[in-house]
Amino acid sequence: MLAPKKVKYRKPQKGRMRGMATSGEFVAFGSYGLKAMEAGWITSRQIEAGRISIARQIKKFGKMWIRIFPHKSITKKPAETRMGKGKGAPEYWVAVIKPGRILYEIDGVPEDMAQEAFRLCSHKLPLKTKMVSRRELGS
Repeated sequence: MLAPKKVKYRKPQKGRMRGMATSGEFVAFGSYGLKAMEAGWITSRQIEAGRISIARQIKKFGKMWIRIFPHKSITKKPAETRMGKGKGAPEYWVAVIKPGRILYEIDGVPEDMAQEAFRLCSHKLPLKTKMVSRRELGS
């Protein structure tokens, strides 16, 4: 499961996800990418489940890149705890996703195989997504 080795703050605030992605919004490494169409959190378990579903589909043919990482810890208080007494302990890690962010990229596979791999992956994710292909410079 993905989690950062070290963070500056153990318990970050919730924050808000306004606007479009300003980085990681175009296919940089592979030929095809899976793009987020809405904002949300993706947990480290969901990222891993998506990775496995893509890897199963493309097998040994292609190469895959994961373009997101869960940097934010989400805290939870124990069940049946009274109000107050501070913030809960970190429970799991999430990646903050804004619309337009590329989540995964693949290369070395035909388009129909990439389409199917991303379709299976999208079922594991809590956001609407779509497949995009690389835009060549000058076109």
